[in-house]
Amino acid sequence: MAEVSDVLMSVLSTIRVPRPGDRVHKDECALSFSSPESEGGLYVCMNSFLGFGSQYVDRHHTRSGQRAYLHISRTRKAPKEDDENSGSGDPPKKKPTRLAIGIEGGFNVEQEQYEEEVKVVLFPDRQEVTSDDLATMPDVVRERVSLAMAGLMSADSVSHTLQVQQWDGEVRAESRHAVELKQLNNGTKIPPSGWRCEVCDLQENLWMNLSDGRVFCGRRYFDGSGGNNHALLHFQQTGHPLAVKLGTITPDGADVYSYDEDDMVLDPKLPEHLSHFGIDMMTMEKTEHTMTELEIAVNQRVGEWEVIQESGATLRPLSGPGLTGMKNLGNSCYLNSVMQVLFTVPDFQSKYVSNIDKIFNEAPSDPTQDFKTQVAKLGYGLLSGEYSKPAPDPGEGSEPSSEPRGDQVGIAARMFKALVGRGHPEFSTNRQQDAQEFLLHFINMVERNCRSGVNPSEAFRFLVEERIVCQQSQKAKYTQRVDYILQLPVPMDQATNTEELQEAERRREEADSSGAPAPAPVRACIPFTACMAALSEPETLTDFWSSAAQAKTTATKTTRFASFPDHMVIQVKKFTFGQDWVPKKLDVSIDVPDTLDLTALRGTGQQPGEELLPEVAPPPLMTPDVEVKAPVLDDSTVSQLCEMGFPLEACRKAVYYTGNTGIDAAMNWVMGHMDDPDFSSPLVLPGTSSAPGTTPTESISEEHLATIVSMGFSRDQATRALRATSNVLERAVDWIFSHLDDLESMEVSEGGRSAAESEGSREPPPGPKVRDGPGKYELFAFISHMGTSTMCGHYVCHIKKDQQWVIFNDQKVCASEKPPKDLGYLYFYRRVTE
Repeated sequence: MAEVSDVLMSVLSTIRVPRPGDRVHKDECALSFSSPESEGGLYVCMNSFLGFGSQYVDRHHTRSGQRAYLHISRTRKAPKEDDENSGSGDPPKKKPTRLAIGIEGGFNVEQEQYEEEVKVVLFPDRQEVTSDDLATMPDVVRERVSLAMAGLMSADSVSHTLQVQQWDGEVRAESRHAVELKQLNNGTKIPPSGWRCEVCDLQENLWMNLSDGRVFCGRRYFDGSGGNNHALLHFQQTGHPLAVKLGTITPDGADVYSYDEDDMVLDPKLPEHLSHFGIDMMTMEKTEHTMTELEIAVNQRVGEWEVIQESGATLRPLSGPGLTGMKNLGNSCYLNSVMQVLFTVPDFQSKYVSNIDKIFNEAPSDPTQDFKTQVAKLGYGLLSGEYSKPAPDPGEGSEPSSEPRGDQVGIAARMFKALVGRGHPEFSTNRQQDAQEFLLHFINMVERNCRSGVNPSEAFRFLVEERIVCQQSQKAKYTQRVDYILQLPVPMDQATNTEELQEAERRREEADSSGAPAPAPVRACIPFTACMAALSEPETLTDFWSSAAQAKTTATKTTRFASFPDHMVIQVKKFTFGQDWVPKKLDVSIDVPDTLDLTALRGTGQQPGEELLPEVAPPPLMTPDVEVKAPVLDDSTVSQLCEMGFPLEACRKAVYYTGNTGIDAAMNWVMGHMDDPDFSSPLVLPGTSSAPGTTPTESISEEHLATIVSMGFSRDQATRALRATSNVLERAVDWIFSHLDDLESMEVSEGGRSAAESEGSREPPPGPKVRDGPGKYELFAFISHMGTSTMCGHYVCHIKKDQQWVIFNDQKVCASEKPPKDLGYLYFYRRVTE
């Protein structure tokens, strides 16, 4: 022990006690998905606080020279029965009673119990030091090491900090209408029971307006259940904002909804407001589900979307290389589905998994913050099969389950999710997201990190040819743009079951008028050929500025492929807007084919004898004051668009690029550009390099310049990007990748040299690199969404492996019996070579 004490004394200066703000990785290995629960446990460096599994700790010791590691090992306790069975005294699992996580009554996050063993291990000889051993060592060693051990064990791990471990969905704000609420003295008195909607006689889901005491039914839910919206209509007619749900009133409170604030709220004067209409809150009993209980039921019924999840069949669990499940980290199913599909693409496999040793060897000192390292780690975790093992049966020790569950231990991609979501307003949260938006976000990150070397996102990149023909001059204009996803329109008027849909609508209207339960919804059947025809048909542009006519006129736009990628991603545009601009999801079934031939959609370029439109820019919308150069925008139109929920800068661009021609033209511009990568980027005027709020002479951060230049861009390009985005690094990086064509044709550099002057000193910039080949494809994967919006619901993916369809539903990986190919959201095709 004296020898060990001497070693500890020699490395004492390298042993640190964690301070506030230190990133402590004690739950996950930086290079693998090993954890304290894994075989061999986890080694946490007592200097950098990075964690490493037993297979990578020697590598870190060799590279860093660090010798002291805290070894954490956890062993899962066998579950014990409660008092009613074996008398262990542990309480049985309770059903959640609060819409919350990590607090009493909420959803239980940590069900398993572990026995934990902690000790210091000294490398390279792996000498072990326990707490008991420290007691015999010199005071200076004992105190320093004990403090470091205690600090590490008490510090929040990075994964714990990033997760929402304690969340309460029942925390409600006090309504701004509650204290000064005006109640009518109309003599209305509400009996303690026997309530009915004043319009449709519905006897459940009833809400009493706290201003006038009138009783109406609640909202209709997406599945047709609930009420008939009469309480909402009453608010729209009267403006009376607060309503209480009858049947939820108890001495402890009730459900109160503010229609004006569009949320569940608190009413501190609820007893007084109820008493006004003869209701004694202290004598009332609960007879209806609260809104919280209804939401909890929805959260527990995620597995009931039977068709997409194939819940009606007993699915055969699969495991092995390429068949690894991913844990849901709280609404992370969109990420799980996208990454499962991407790592079936050979380009991503060869870039990140085949080169994993080289990537790890070249990783920086903190690999948790390195994009290539974390993507390689995830790819290896999914493909190696090391983590494709059945999850422990929660009933282990009792009767085994009679049916296979399909759950795996799988991998929890916390470190990866934190890295790719860092700084993003949506992907950094635990809210549900759009899988298509995440796919583009991840491809964008791949592009940033592959400026030099092999770029796997080229597998999806293709060129789109847009041909615009001026109807007045019959002259044409050709443009090309890069894209990664083919967006497929859904022509609802082409449904093959129109009569059935009309009959269902008639039955629904009858149910609405009679107060009867809503009939089961009918899904529209849309032919895939109709979707492709809608994609290829010319689009009419009513406000096209013709450089030939020097005026606005009508034009037609035809979109075709200028190249065909190796892998084609098709997004079915199921999410759209109604006539009131409220987002909605189209409930459709599309007979998506297993094989696809897009050859007929290849663009041909300029036709023989066809005249091109002159390259003359439209007159800019500028004030006569040349120095200010501010766009003249219709503020009322901008405001109307903002009220619909669109970003301010997108609204400004919509009004600018439609020439102040009104809300309809601006709205059409918004709908046509929502998927642009710079949709919400600041409006940059022609002839300027600065966005609103900046000036060309504004100082630029040298640190930000260096960061962008290190990614392979020139100093001039980096400067322009920063000036266009108010010197914000994250926005500048996004801006520069969405303006590559503009940057490559920059006419004037920061030093003032014109393009002609510098032409002889450098090669012209290359265009976007795309692959091309035959336009014939076969389906190999699709991602499906369940729910009414991309912001809620659940995602799963189906992938074809060795001619067998496999369903990946987070940790469940099973052989698919009936892959619902007609209900997908994103479809992935690979090129068929002759």
